[in-house]
Amino acid sequence: MLIVDAQVHTWAASTPERPWSGGGEPQRAVPFTNADLLQEMNTAGVDRAVLVPPGWEGSRNDLALAAAQAHPDRFAVMGRIAPQVLSKSKGALIGWRKQPGMLGLRLAMNVPRAPEILGSGKLDWLWAEAEAEGVPLMMLMLMEHVSLVDAIAARHPQLKIVMDHFALDGHKRDAEAFRDFDKLLAIAKRPNVAAKASALPCYTTDVYPFRSLQPYIRQAYDAFGPQRLFWGTDLSRSPIPYRQQVTMFTEEIPWLSAGDKEWIMGRGICEWLGWPLP
Repeated sequence: MLIVDAQVHTWAASTPERPWSGGGEPQRAVPFTNADLLQEMNTAGVDRAVLVPPGWEGSRNDLALAAAQAHPDRFAVMGRIAPQVLSKSKGALIGWRKQPGMLGLRLAMNVPRAPEILGSGKLDWLWAEAEAEGVPLMMLMLMEHVSLVDAIAARHPQLKIVMDHFALDGHKRDAEAFRDFDKLLAIAKRPNVAAKASALPCYTTDVYPFRSLQPYIRQAYDAFGPQRLFWGTDLSRSPIPYRQQVTMFTEEIPWLSAGDKEWIMGRGICEWLGWPLP
């Protein structure tokens, strides 16, 4: 079975030659490099990883693309785009996927201003261009704003969108975190929207194997189906070892069939993003 992590951040130290420009705090005090990730993957039995450049580095994709070009069988990239480009640059996504290793675009919209940003019409060019260019999107949203993505998905039925981390709020845990989970489940009616079952141990006070999460995973499975439900870890903030992130799905959820696991653990994300299977 192919094991593909749908989201991992790697980064380098902030230096005068390559300063961070995105603000915010990194998930670890010491940078988590591409080499660190490759070693972790080899130990945990993870075949591939989708690299998502972290926000604190700014809008640069250089390190992730370098990893994907050096190890095209192990890494691919969902890149970032500069805020100033987002607001006014039609044409920015033309040829986006021609960058070696680049699969799509990741947008972080998990902010209170999301309705203002998404409702202003300033990004209408981006949805249309991503749809026309076949550039899939990963979107980090707050649960209360998922309906905004639903409207975009309805207007652009060929635009592939992945809802990151089940649209959960990183400041909430357990029942509070999942209180409005039905809002995520509702968007499953759009065949061009998938969900990333990623970083889930970060949203609970439970311990491995996280039995309390399984009812929510089951609801997402029933809504999206195994072909639109993607396992991932956001490893740099994981509270458990990488191998346990794998086995909580492959060994600890008895109602998942072998075929379900094949889709959820790797095949689904590769087919959705257009990353050729080995």
